[in-house]
Amino acid sequence: MTTNCIKFTSADIETAKGVGSISTLTFDLDVTVEPVASANPMAPTHRVLGRSPRGRLVECGGIWNKQNKETGADYYTLTIRDHGFNANLGKAANQDDLSLQAVIPWGTKTPRDA
Repeated sequence: MTTNCIKFTSADIETAKGVGSISTLTFDLDVTVEPVASANPMAPTHRVLGRSPRGRLVECGGIWNKQNKETGADYYTLTIRDHGFNANLGKAANQDDLSLQAVIPWGTKTPRDA
């Protein structure tokens, strides 16, 4: 699988599970994403799980459904907590498969932002 992509089990991302990888110059992480059932509108839509150095599956971030303030279009954001990594999810380049989402980084937190 190409890095910086998540392959969901269906194009209905809101309820789909997925697997993927996220790579930067400072970390390289294989991830599993699982939908979250919550009545809280501020809750993430998915838990993001990665492997600890000992191979244990641990929660390391989340995916949230957001709405563009100008267009009203829905989109998804992803956060990996321990690395201060933030990204949007979007259609992967040269792909018609909506279940394959590219991880598009948009910023990291610096120590003074924390």
